[in-house]
Amino acid sequence: MITGEKKQVAIQSVQTHKTDTGSSAVQAAIITERVKELTEHLKGHEHDLAARRGLLRLVGQRRRLLKYIADRDSQAYLALIKKLGIRR
Repeated sequence: MITGEKKQVAIQSVQTHKTDTGSSAVQAAIITERVKELTEHLKGHEHDLAARRGLLRLVGQRRRLLKYIADRDSQAYLALIKKLGIRR
């Protein structure tokens, strides 16, 4: 579970205006933070299958969000993945 501070930093890094807390880009940024935390957890607990399943679910959800963003605006998609530090 990510802390509120990490979540706020993720939101502020990609939001388009002050009250933007639910756009697709913001949701993708929050999911990316959760994926990073789960990845770190699984490095020390490789037999935690429930966490692994949750990680795969989050990665799939993020992939669908990024596909939606790419279909709408390819330039915004490229800028977002660069900001988030993920590959295509």
